[in-house]
Amino acid sequence: MTESNADSFNEQPVFAAELFPHRSLGRRGFKVLLILSGAVCLVYGTFFIATGAWPIGLFFGLDFLLLYGAFWLNYRSGKAREQVTVSRTDVSVRKFAPSGRMVEHHFNPFWTRFLVRRHQEIGILSMHIFGEGRRTDIGSFLNPDDRESFARAFKGALATVKQRI
Repeated sequence: MTESNADSFNEQPVFAAELFPHRSLGRRGFKVLLILSGAVCLVYGTFFIATGAWPIGLFFGLDFLLLYGAFWLNYRSGKAREQVTVSRTDVSVRKFAPSGRMVEHHFNPFWTRFLVRRHQEIGILSMHIFGEGRRTDIGSFLNPDDRESFARAFKGALATVKQRI
């Protein structure tokens, strides 16, 4: 094998994953929810304003705005994601914030340690990658089942890379 072929072989990812938060309500469901809650707030708000209890009517409008704001923030936070790759020469974690800002962490796979904190009843509480005096958390927004499957796959990838010396 030539030197350039060996370098490209070492750079081939053994493991690659993109982690992102789960959202149970899709865009269509969000629109339906907003239309229904908006209609209810409008009907009751109009009723209370017409009967002279205008402060109650205004609170229905405020409720609707707060509901919309909460879902807007929820969907914005859903844009966060992490890309994790493991090759023979590098463990890379790219974290994308909802704003689009990206932070990248690199670790030497032979010095990398993967720490998983568990609770007996809940499962995995947190996952961290350590190496060369640096650390980063990973998958903090995943649900417990996704954390378990990611931890199992990532540990296996690190073990595979460390065995191929």
